[in-house]
Amino acid sequence: MKTLKMMIEDDFATSMGIEVVTICSGYAKLRMKVTEKHLNAGGVCHGGAIFTLADLAFAAAVDSHLKLTLSLNAMITYLKAAKPGYVYAEAVEVSNHEKIPYVEVSVRDEAGELIARLISSGYRKREDMDVSGLM
Repeated sequence: MKTLKMMIEDDFATSMGIEVVTICSGYAKLRMKVTEKHLNAGGVCHGGAIFTLADLAFAAAVDSHLKLTLSLNAMITYLKAAKPGYVYAEAVEVSNHEKIPYVEVSVRDEAGELIARLISSGYRKREDMDVSGLM
């Protein structure tokens, strides 16, 4: 059985510098330190890095119910460029539907400025998850 910790702290997330701040039922907060490796040609954080952080926060929030949930769709709106320093993704499950949960994720910089908003829904499977070490 895969644990939620294994899902969130996989090799890709680790290589991006993504860390779990907190996870509880229907909620997750993750962070990523934007460094030189995250910057695009414009000198700001690549949108793909912000999306990855937000998507992992979504996954942590929905999987907190101990059932594997896979993303059905996700839409992100970028509102401000992220610069070097920490960015935080806070995911809140708005609808804890048995099969199709709905989550809103806010990505903010260290000053609390809104960088991006992601809305996503998922498909909750019957497969159990183990949250050892995270909750």
